[in-house]
Order: sequence, then structure tokens, then C-alpha cells
Amino acid sequence: MNPHLNDAPDTLLLIATGCAHCSAVLEGLNQLVKEGVIGRLEVINIAVQPERAQELNVRSVPWTQVGPFVLEGQHTPAELRKWAQAATSLEGIGSYISEQLKQGQLEKTEQFFRQYPDLLQAIIPLLENEDTEMQIRIGLDVVMESLSGSDILQTLLPELGRLSEIDNTRIRGDITHYLSLTQHADAIPFLKQRLNDDFEDIREIAAEGLESIQESLKASQV
Repeated sequence: MNPHLNDAPDTLLLIATGCAHCSAVLEGLNQLVKEGVIGRLEVINIAVQPERAQELNVRSVPWTQVGPFVLEGQHTPAELRKWAQAATSLEGIGSYISEQLKQGQLEKTEQFFRQYPDLLQAIIPLLENEDTEMQIRIGLDVVMESLSGSDILQTLLPELGRLSEIDNTRIRGDITHYLSLTQHADAIPFLKQRLNDDFEDIREIAAEGLESIQESLKASQV
């Protein structure tokens, strides 16, 4: 099982004395603990212990972390339940990432995957689904570019290879580009296949990707 997915995720709540919305969030989380939706709840009053807020770079409260999800500000009991349940599966992770990208949280999303690299698999359904919103696709493109050449991105190679043969020109073109971003030798066979793609643009992306990877491999051997 993925180490960051749990049937009852642990939760951290930062509050402060005098916070107008903190008590409502705390009450909602306490109810989820009673129901077993959340396994453990840690509550810190940053007015008394400011060190944790400084460590997490928290500037306002209430601030909640449910499993790997960070929820800033006030959230209703229904929203807290939604994200606590979403934190138990890769599908739920994908929902969280989609929400972050729709809000333009590109840097936050990149940091999320650097902190939880094993959860990058959650974007595969988003890349594969023809109905994924364009704003989300654009955001994923930016995040993938930011992870270029990283070990994190290379973990997606088998799935990217599979998607490089998908029967959708737009998606196939995107995936061909992402294969080149891995900067890994294992991407070469998939890119060579795309040199024979029916679409010229994809053939060009594949050729440029092959050249980029080969140059990178040569440089690493020097």
C-alpha cells in the first residue's frame, strides 16, 4: 500500500487564540475522528507554540493538513469529510491536484509532488482522460516541465510509454513531449516509435526529444 494513503488519515490543525473560524473547523474534525474517518487529530495553538507555524510557513489560521492535503482557511464539515475521504486513494489525490491547478496553484502542486513523489501516479488518469479540462492540462504541463530530468518524473516512464500509443492526437503529442522530459534512456524506444506517427507534429516532437535525451546522456558520460 502507498505509504501516504491511509483509510483514516492523520490530521494536523493549527489554530490561534481569538480565531473566529478555528472552532468550527475543530468541531468538524473532531466529529470525523469520532466516526473513524480521521485516525488521529493533532491540534496546535500557534499563539502558544509558534514554532510549528514557522516550520510549515503558515501565515494564517485555521490551517489544516489531512493526510497529504493542505487546506487553508475555513472549511465546512462536508468539505473536511470530502478531503479526508479523498486522501485515501490515488483517485482522490487526482481530485485534489485538479482543484489546485484550477486555482492556479502551480508552485504548490510542484512542491506537493516533490514532497510526495510516489503520488505522481495520480496524474495518469488526468493525462489519459480526454475530458480533462484545458486549465488542468495546462497546469500539468507546467508541473511536468518543472520536474524535467528528475527521478520523480522518471517513475512515470512505463505509464507514459503506454499513453504514447493512445488514439488521441492531442494527448499522444503531450505524452511524447513528457517522455522527452524524463531525459532517461528508457524513453528512447517509445520516442522512436513516434517517429512513424501519422501526424507530422508528433514526429517532430519525438525527433527533438530523442536528440535532447541523447545529448543529455552523452553529457553525463563526460
